[in-house]
Amino acid sequence: GKETKYSTLARSIRVSVDSIRRWLDVLEAFYYCFRIRPWHKNIATALRKEPRTYLCDWSMISDVGQKAENYVACHLLKATHWWSDLGHGNFDLFYLRTKEGKEIDFMVTRDQVPWFLLEVKNSRNAPLNPNLKWFQEKTGAEFAFQIYLDGEGDNVDCFSVHRPVKVSAVSLLGQLV
Repeated sequence: GKETKYSTLARSIRVSVDSIRRWLDVLEAFYYCFRIRPWHKNIATALRKEPRTYLCDWSMISDVGQKAENYVACHLLKATHWWSDLGHGNFDLFYLRTKEGKEIDFMVTRDQVPWFLLEVKNSRNAPLNPNLKWFQEKTGAEFAFQIYLDGEGDNVDCFSVHRPVKVSAVSLLGQLV
């Protein structure tokens, strides 16, 4: 999930920015990748405009941290599409980043209102990211999770706690659909 800097890509292979955008559109149409845009409403300092690009086949990624984030992005995208298709509302997936560098991996909105925030970590031992609380206060998101991929499922209702909390990826992703 790296920010897609169209101008940098265009310069490096000597094509236009529009060509890069069209090529990525084609790759998305063939389900090779998908883009997540930054959320910007109600956070005046969140000025980053570049989308992040994720691969639909996350198993092709060699970096463990990027693979974990991409894996979760795929599951969140599937969940937002599923909930929208079932008529539970209009769900979308974003990321959050301010010009000061505060960042959260994902935010899910329901009917254009922030619903939950999510930060991905490989280890349960990683400290709780303080940006979860900061962004939860700024966006008004109901839930904020830091998920870890190195643990078994917890017997916990992830959507019963309204403050930033650590939960296993197995538990949270298993409760999405």
